[in-house]
Amino acid sequence: MHPHSITPWTHGHAFLGARHDEYERRTWWVVALTAAMMLVEIVGGSLFGSIALVADGWHMATHVIALAIAGFAYLFARRHARDARFSLGTGKFGELAAFASAIILGLIALGIGYESVVRFIHPVAIHFEEAVPIAALGLCVNLASAWLLRAHHDHDGDHIHHGSSHHHSHEVRPGMAHRDTNFRAAYVHVLADAVTSVGAIAALSLAWAFGWGFMDPLVGLLGTIVMVTWSLSLIRSAGSVLLDAVPDPELARSIRRRIEVEGDLVSDLHVWQLGPGHAAVVASVVSDCPQAPAAYKRRLEGLIGLSHVTIEVNACAGARMANSE
Repeated sequence: MHPHSITPWTHGHAFLGARHDEYERRTWWVVALTAAMMLVEIVGGSLFGSIALVADGWHMATHVIALAIAGFAYLFARRHARDARFSLGTGKFGELAAFASAIILGLIALGIGYESVVRFIHPVAIHFEEAVPIAALGLCVNLASAWLLRAHHDHDGDHIHHGSSHHHSHEVRPGMAHRDTNFRAAYVHVLADAVTSVGAIAALSLAWAFGWGFMDPLVGLLGTIVMVTWSLSLIRSAGSVLLDAVPDPELARSIRRRIEVEGDLVSDLHVWQLGPGHAAVVASVVSDCPQAPAAYKRRLEGLIGLSHVTIEVNACAGARMANSE
């Protein structure tokens, strides 16, 4: 058999998000912006003897590391998208980066929480003239970064180009995992920093105006709770993809309903996410009147996001098997 004769049944394995290149560029812009702010704070604090400025600069460094992880994940996934060593592509590399980023965010939050508790027990003098401008400058950088990482709420670009089976109808599945978790993780990092800056400005202003020194560590603890919550949410969403959890239970039910007609039954079904907006399906069908796998694939046309579909057909005892693929 000539190799070209199997082309219609060949699957593609590049399962990157529809906006992968755009998100990669935006992430690196935010890395550069955050790194520049970090250097300004560390160098400026060292020159002018401001320990608060130096401390905030090193705090920014942790976010630079987390954002750089997201950037390198996009770079690696793009460069190795068609690398044969990755049997199902590199689409989930972003989930791995998001999982690591979520852990870093959680550690940052715990560090802030610890420092807040220490400040409650051992209050320190606050240099308001330095601290408030620093927090305001940090907020400006965070808002600019959040704008660069703003998410698109439409899914027009998330329609999937299928490998061996070309589905042209567009039955939108709102529950499908179109969201790029890596991009979301980068956004959560800058959003967490923005929330911290807003809280710091509010707390410092109240402490400056009314002498309420306890507001600074109190806002720190509140920020810790918010950041830990976001961290756990990212860990759950990224972890579920890494563990091949079903991305959308309704999608799995729709697949089963569409195949189980005319007496056909699904004996085994696996649905998992390959990348943003890309799902794989492996199904075993048992039938008294078995058809070719292509016939069962046609039943799934219109389900957005099915990028890698494999059908195994089994004939019941005494039934004749149709042509298989």
